[in-house]
Amino acid sequence: MQYNTSLVMAQHFYSWRGWSRIAVGLVAVSLSGVAWSQVRVATFNVTNYDGADRLNEFRTIFYSSFQGRQLAPDVVLVQEVLSQTAVNAFRTMLNGATGSPGDWVAAPYLNGTDSDGILLYRSSRFTLVNTVRIARGQSTTTDQPRDTMRYDLRPVGYTSAGATIAMYNSHMKSGSTSADQSRRLIEAQRIRLNSNGTDTPTGGTTSFDQSPNGLPAGYNFLIGGDFNIQTSSQAAYQELVGSQVNNSGRFFDPINTPGSWNNNISFRFVHTQDPATAMDDRLDFLLLGSSLVDGFGMDYIGNPSIPFSTSTWNDPNHSYRVWGNDGTSFNAALNQSTNAMVGSTIAAAMVVAAENTGHLPVYLDMRMPPKISSSTLVDFGTVRRNSTQTRQVSVFNTGDTALFGANGIGSLRYQLTASAGFSAPSGLFTRTASATPNTHTIQMDTTTPGLKTGTITIGSNAPDEPIRVILVRGRVTAQLGG
Repeated sequence: MQYNTSLVMAQHFYSWRGWSRIAVGLVAVSLSGVAWSQVRVATFNVTNYDGADRLNEFRTIFYSSFQGRQLAPDVVLVQEVLSQTAVNAFRTMLNGATGSPGDWVAAPYLNGTDSDGILLYRSSRFTLVNTVRIARGQSTTTDQPRDTMRYDLRPVGYTSAGATIAMYNSHMKSGSTSADQSRRLIEAQRIRLNSNGTDTPTGGTTSFDQSPNGLPAGYNFLIGGDFNIQTSSQAAYQELVGSQVNNSGRFFDPINTPGSWNNNISFRFVHTQDPATAMDDRLDFLLLGSSLVDGFGMDYIGNPSIPFSTSTWNDPNHSYRVWGNDGTSFNAALNQSTNAMVGSTIAAAMVVAAENTGHLPVYLDMRMPPKISSSTLVDFGTVRRNSTQTRQVSVFNTGDTALFGANGIGSLRYQLTASAGFSAPSGLFTRTASATPNTHTIQMDTTTPGLKTGTITIGSNAPDEPIRVILVRGRVTAQLGG
């Protein structure tokens, strides 16, 4: 009975999110100007990549540094790859670049109708749980042209669904005609069906994988890719971010920047295409599920309630960046000579790699979930009746700061509940992974003699152990002369 009560308490704890949203915003502001250490996710359309060219340019883009800044992602969603040979070459390039940790692995490659999307990840930080083709590209002119992939990853050291993140990879139909927009909408609808947890199509099933899998319950999720969408009012974009009857699979723009992006100077800091000719489109995106923008557990580093700056690329409220875009190249080729974000060498490599129709990579930074630890037993021993008896319990956030950095682990937030005969402090507590543990005073009721047993239950935002139970015991004896 005590466990059920604790479960209700934990569910209530998970619904409490307002304070944490404020807290993460404050943290993002306080870190302005400081290098982000944590997990970095990127998306990059590499323009008809066959594995035979631009290797030096890609090495420079990924691992060269300027003023202490480098792309250096931990996961990258890539579009426009042409073959398994190209996948192998790209992985080898990443592992062989100067400054690379050399631990890059590619998810299984599925050859589709057109060019393909792939995922590469650092095996020292992530484990691949599953690869799913949620929709197949078709050679017709009325369906989506390319496959849509989903890759389920789990950070090393974690085991639960709540610590798993599904990453969708999408390259939607280009163009601005009504037919182009209709084909983009088809793909967006299939993505939203999957992220909502179901793959039941509204029409035929020919474009769906043979064994479709809706997003498992509890998974975090994001989408990266080249959407080819010119304005947030387009139906495909609204399908992803709009409110529906089922909002479990709804996506959010972490930089809160809707609008008509095409050829609009107001959005010059988030334009991604084309560095070789004219920077005037926001075609490449990273959008996040609600659990990644609520300031709680695994989460985006930044404040998703604040739009991205219209006056600087180095927005202190966001870790989201278009790598290489310092805002000085609106409607012109990427600034190579005085690029304040990446310098001339990296900027020049981006222009070559784009091959006159290409894109800049987009990245954002994330924290991994907290982990919880504490003693498992509080033993009061044998004590006198009516005496005051207290013992201490320490609660730790044991997230792996050696692997993800002190800024790469979310704050542990928790409540304590004591069973009858014992008491624990009330309220909401928090602890960062780099801090000393919190210590709490537990008291035992000594008004009646006999053996006392019970529990202290911790309900927390640690996804691997949201309910942690500490056993408590003690024996109360009659006072001398009583």
